[in-house]
Parts: sequence; C-alpha cells; structure tokens
Amino acid sequence: MPEAKGAATTGAPPPRLKRHGSRAERAWRGPALFSYGFRPFFLFAAIHAALAIALWLLALGGGEIPSPLAPLDWHRHEMLYGYAPAVIAGFLFTAVPNWTGRLPVTGRPLIALFLLWLAGRVAMLLPLPPLLLASLDAAFLPLLLAVMAREIITGRNWRNVKVLAPLLALSAGNIWFHAEILAGNSADGPVRLAFAAILLLVMLIGGRITPSFTRNWLVRQGEGRLPTPFNRFDMLILVLSALLLVAWVFPGSIAPLAPPFALLALLHALRLTRWAGERCLANPLLLVLHLAYATIPFGLALLAIAAWSGDPGMEIAALHVFGIGTIGGMTTAVMIRASLGHTGRPLFATPAINAIFALIAVSLLLREAAALLPRTAWMLTASGLAWILAFGLFVMIVGPWLITPRQRRQPRG
Repeated sequence: MPEAKGAATTGAPPPRLKRHGSRAERAWRGPALFSYGFRPFFLFAAIHAALAIALWLLALGGGEIPSPLAPLDWHRHEMLYGYAPAVIAGFLFTAVPNWTGRLPVTGRPLIALFLLWLAGRVAMLLPLPPLLLASLDAAFLPLLLAVMAREIITGRNWRNVKVLAPLLALSAGNIWFHAEILAGNSADGPVRLAFAAILLLVMLIGGRITPSFTRNWLVRQGEGRLPTPFNRFDMLILVLSALLLVAWVFPGSIAPLAPPFALLALLHALRLTRWAGERCLANPLLLVLHLAYATIPFGLALLAIAAWSGDPGMEIAALHVFGIGTIGGMTTAVMIRASLGHTGRPLFATPAINAIFALIAVSLLLREAAALLPRTAWMLTASGLAWILAFGLFVMIVGPWLITPRQRRQPRG
C-alpha cells in the first residue's frame, strides 16, 4: 500500500492532497499551531505525557495528586483516556484528509475540539462535582468520533470506516470509566477496554504504515526482500485479535484465555516477520515502527502467562508493555515522522530524535524489571524519569516545528 495512495494511514500524502492541506494552512490567518490538526494535539499530548507521569511519581513518593479520583485511577485514566486520544486525534485530523481528499479541519473548529480535550485534562485535577467532571472529560471522544465519521462518510472512504469502531469503543469506555467511579466500583473493565481499543488501532494502522513505509524506502535501496502487502492473513489476525480482546475486557476468569493469547502472540510475531524489518537497521524512523509493533506479541505472551499462572503481577507487566512499548513507542514514532513530513523537514532521525526512542525503550525495560524482579522498586521511579525525559525532549525538539509555519522542504545533505 504505497504512501502515494496516502496513507491509509498517514505519511507522505499524494501531491493533490498535500496541496489541499497547504492551501488550508495558508488560508488560516491565526497562529500556526492551529493550522493543522496534528500540531496542537501532538504538542500538548507530549506535554501531558510528561506532566502526568511526573504527578504519578509524586503520588508514589507520598505526595498528593490534586484530583478527586484515587491516584491509580487518575494515572490509568490520564494515560489511556487523556494522552492516547490526543495523539489519535492529531493523527486522524492529519490522515483523514489524505484518505478522503477533503480539506483538513483547521482554525476555529480545531481550536474548539482542542480546548475541549484540554478542559478534560484540567477538570481531572479540580475538585469539581462528579457529574460535571465526567461531562467535561467524556465529551471530547464522542465529538471527535462524530467529526471523523462525518469526514469519512462524506468522503465515501468506506475502506477506512473500520477505524471508527475502536474510536467508538474508546468513547464508550471513557463514559463507562466515569460511571464506575461514580458508583464506587473498580475501573478495571474500562481500563481493559481502553487498552483493547488502542491496541486494535495500532494493529490496524501500525500494521499498514509499517510495511508500507518500509517498502517505499527499501525499493529505493536496491534489490532485497520486501514486506508482504496487507492481505487476508492480516485481516484474519485483526479479526481474531478483536474477538480475543473483547473476551479479555469482560472476563469471569482469564484462565481460559491463556492458549488463545499464546496463539495470537505467535501470529503477531509471524506478521511482523513478513515486513522485512531486518533491512531497516540503517533507518531509525522505520526501525522504531517495527520495534514498537514487536511489543504486541511480547505483551500478548505475558498475558498468556498471566492467564495460565493466575499471577496479577504478570498482567500488570503485560499492560505496561502495551502502555510504554506499544502505545508509547508507536505514538512517538508516528508523531515524529508526521511532524517531520508535514512541517517540510526531511524524514531523517537526528541523534536527539534517536535519544527520544532510546529513552522510551529504557523506560519500558526498567518498568518490566520493576514488575518482574524482586527488590527493584527504584526501577519504577527510574522508568518514569526516562519517560519524562523522552517527552520533555520531544517538546524541546518537535515543539518549535509545531508552533511555526511549514517550511519549504530542504534537501538533506
């Protein structure tokens, strides 16, 4: 699925659509930050990712998070229903015009949606009445879903209607989360639903852009193995993944899910081997996509062990593989790649960009060590600090690109 077809998922858009995006940016007379959807959402998602983990480390050290929610509930919510939806929104506002040929959402509508997301983040730190808090936070995702559905359906882009399903699940999950908190119940169900929805988006979108971008680059490198295009095998894996993740969200006991999780881990590992990732060692922007996707079979294998052993600590380890490795790794890779391309910069990873990727990897390794090894609690703090450094570096490097007008692409070299 070449990038020239734009991106069932993002990347270099076709020339006609790139002109549409550029025309919309030029027509907007306000701050450059609101000239394209990826700009505010990527920037503030990164800021929020760093601040949220800083507050979480404060709570772990005995401090208090200024939120009406319990610290653990706030932490889980803000990473899954705060950070991740912002990145998804930035991605979709950028990719959907490529899919449909319609002009991107910019200017005042974009500002309104961004402020609604931001209001949810602020509300989660204020002593508001519970129903008001829930209303402010839960409004963003359904509205984002409505805008994306309008764009995709009006553009008759039936091929990508399926991305609306995980977005619908995420919207419902956030409402469910607040309902459980209001009722004084555990929020484990909506947390699992958030993981399931985001993982399915990564499996779908990451499973298209990774081989597509890899093929485009490898073709220019000369002869050699190329990624296998998306086919029925990939679709089968997506269907099986959706069914198993739904079963995981609503379990009586997860013990019967051990064999299916193990099988699915093998299938995703096999899927990854078809994408010629071993040929991408010289291109970190591509390699990190493969490595981020590799955390999916790793996390599924840990879930299989958790289901078989009944060890809740193993499930926590699996969730952090998904949270830091799959979600954190894939979102940073996509945000950096899209920001480079859509601000007119060459698709090239500088040492500072590579440091961001390395810090995410360090954060993952330390968090897994803290979960699986005895007497390594200090590693949990070190993992959080590595995460904060990664996103702080993102804000320092990528932030200036996002708040200034697109530059003319300069040839590298």
